[in-house]
Parts: sequence; structure tokens; C-alpha cells
Amino acid sequence: MMRRLTRYAWIPVALLPAVVAISIARAGGDAAAPESAAVARGRYLVTVGVCADCHTPKKMGPAGPEMDRARWLSGHPETMALPPAPKLPEGPWIATTTGTLTAWNGPWGTSFTANLTPDVETGLGAWTEEMFIETIRAGRHQGRGRPLLPPMPAEMYAQMTDEDLAAVFAYLRTIPAVKNRVPAPLPPSGPAPSADAPAAPAK
Repeated sequence: MMRRLTRYAWIPVALLPAVVAISIARAGGDAAAPESAAVARGRYLVTVGVCADCHTPKKMGPAGPEMDRARWLSGHPETMALPPAPKLPEGPWIATTTGTLTAWNGPWGTSFTANLTPDVETGLGAWTEEMFIETIRAGRHQGRGRPLLPPMPAEMYAQMTDEDLAAVFAYLRTIPAVKNRVPAPLPPSGPAPSADAPAAPAK
């Protein structure tokens, strides 16, 4: 470090910190601004709430499946076409999921984990803090739309305080935006109609 500073030997000592900071910034090594208390709290809550477990696609790494950091919290990949969900036999098993844990199928139909990044077109970029809090509180999209579907534990997250939910939203606003349009949920698939069943009326 001392050898690097010798080039500034002619500069008054009081100005050295500013000169060094400018040099680091030009080299691309400027330290990021510290997180606000709300963002730090939100990061913690998203981590312990295992949000990324379902909302971040997985990829194969050296030790097996791992979270794809380039698609952090971006939800089910829009490019991932899925076959029909497998039929489960009678018994206690009621749900199936993909290897990415981003698509789930059960008695409610097929659900796809949402894009939580601040992308304006496909994520939460156009949402307000109030919309986010109302979504969790009511268990409905933007507080008044369709129900949030499994495996989203909305009933548990609804017990969080407004301050904690606001902190989660503040953190989500800071992560990289990923353009990824998640498919709409699919209704439950009923049994195939028999050949002699009456045709459905036209709509």
C-alpha cells in the first residue's frame, strides 16, 4: 500500500484520502454504499424465511443443484416448458414439484413462484409498498386479486408486522431486476371426458 501511495508524495496529507478514493472508484473498486437498517432487516427476513428456496431457480453446480444467483428471486423461468403434471396414485401424497422448486401441482392446480425482482414489466417494479403488504395480509394478489396458492405460506407471513413486511419490500427493491414473465396459475386438471359425454356449451 505504501508503494502505491508514493506517487502521491507531493500531495498534502489532508487530501490523500480523497485522492485515493477517486483512484479506487476509477479502478472499479469503490465500496458499495452501506445498506439502510430497513434493507438489512429485509435481507435477513428473506433469508430466514427461505423465500429463495422456491422463488430462485436452481442450476447444476459442482456439488449438485444450487441456486442460480443470476436469477435471484426471479420466480419460475418463463422459458421452462412443462409437461402435464403426473397423476398421483390414491394415498397420502397430494402434490408434486419440479426440480427447480418453482412449479407446484396439487388439488389447487399448478402454481408458479412469482418474480420478486424490481423489474417493472414482469416483477414488483410497479408495485407500491402498500400493495405488497396487502398481498401478504389478505393472501391475495395485490390484496384483492386471485388467492396466493401453495406452497406460499401466506397465512404464516401474514403474522409479520407492517414494519417487517415494509423491510422485506425495501430489500426486494434493491436486488437486480430480472425480466422473467412467470406463467399464470393453471386450474386443477379433471378427469378426461368420456367419448359419449355431451359437448361443453360454447362461450
